[in-house]
Amino acid sequence: MDFKLNEDQEMLRDAVRRMVRSQIEPRLKANHPDRPLPKAVMLEIYAALADMGLTAPRLPASAGGGEMRMLDYGIAFEQLPPVIAISLISHECTIARIHAEGGAAHARTLLPDLIAGRKICCTGSTEPNTGSDPRGIATRLTDLGDEWSVSGTKMWITNGTISDVMIATCVAGRAENGAAVMQRVLIERDTSPYQAHEIAVLGLRQGHLSEIVLDDCRVPRQNVLGSGGDAARILQGTWVGNRPLFGLCAVHMAQRALDMAVAYAGVRRQFGEVIGQKQLVQARLADIATAVTTSRLLCYHALSLIDDGARADGTAAMAKRYATNACAEAVSLAMQVHGAMGVAEETGLEQLYRDVRMLPIPDGTNEILTLILGRELTGLNALRPEARRPAQRAAE
Repeated sequence: MDFKLNEDQEMLRDAVRRMVRSQIEPRLKANHPDRPLPKAVMLEIYAALADMGLTAPRLPASAGGGEMRMLDYGIAFEQLPPVIAISLISHECTIARIHAEGGAAHARTLLPDLIAGRKICCTGSTEPNTGSDPRGIATRLTDLGDEWSVSGTKMWITNGTISDVMIATCVAGRAENGAAVMQRVLIERDTSPYQAHEIAVLGLRQGHLSEIVLDDCRVPRQNVLGSGGDAARILQGTWVGNRPLFGLCAVHMAQRALDMAVAYAGVRRQFGEVIGQKQLVQARLADIATAVTTSRLLCYHALSLIDDGARADGTAAMAKRYATNACAEAVSLAMQVHGAMGVAEETGLEQLYRDVRMLPIPDGTNEILTLILGRELTGLNALRPEARRPAQRAAE
């Protein structure tokens, strides 16, 4: 196994770093760190992301996408400020779903503006009482003949307030066995208005985490996507790819914390010498560096499995769970190296501490990810005891 980036990957990484320094970081610094960025600023950032081919990395070039391998996408993704990276996940995954299920008309009318970053999109799945189990979705899709009505509330939706287009997961009736039939519907905000409100949160405060209210929102018949009942499968397939990406957001933060801690340990003096000469400080720096390296490699490994077409559910869950835990501890250790300066706003470590704490929640909490990995190891489903792998059933 070759752990070294090839020349093309190094060039991609360096190009994204330059774009971040010139196009994204100045805009983040020019706006209040604890308030959502204005939509106009987000559109400027999305234009820069589009120039790098990052707004539709999973789409083929023939559809206007970047046609990137997931590992290459992960390498580029790690370089982005996490508040922008998380917005990008919501946007580009929604684009991928529109491409896969929206049909030629939607691809022709919506994708060009979304891929170019002239419009922003999101996916609405979670609800006030529904998170990890999509079977609990209560938003209703009602057939009115010539159009559909959507009613319900979506919660914790990234990009919600700044979105122009949303894919909402709804309940469209019941199957013969009584189970809810889930259906995705495409909602274009200019013709099917919906309300969105920002949610005040601990970290990533320049982002847009929203509550969306759909009150008899009318959509054209052609805006229903895919086949009824396959929404959970489509969502699961997307989550597998997203989880290592969230892990790499944590790696980005821990790497920044490591860089700051190493620099500070080389200049801060106590007891007549720089603290970097102290054994306990060196031990903490070593632990931080180990967390960064192991988290990065595990996330890259999960992405490479996806590229190879291998089953990656358990490894992707492992990557996100491990990286978000290890990197949160790494940021905390870096704060400790800084002493009192670690909790001062001017260093930026306290913001990293708040931001990294946001990552264990989206696309599967650490508790759910633990059970996904456990299911992969044992073939037994702790959440749904009646659901077993075919191989395990055959062995009984």
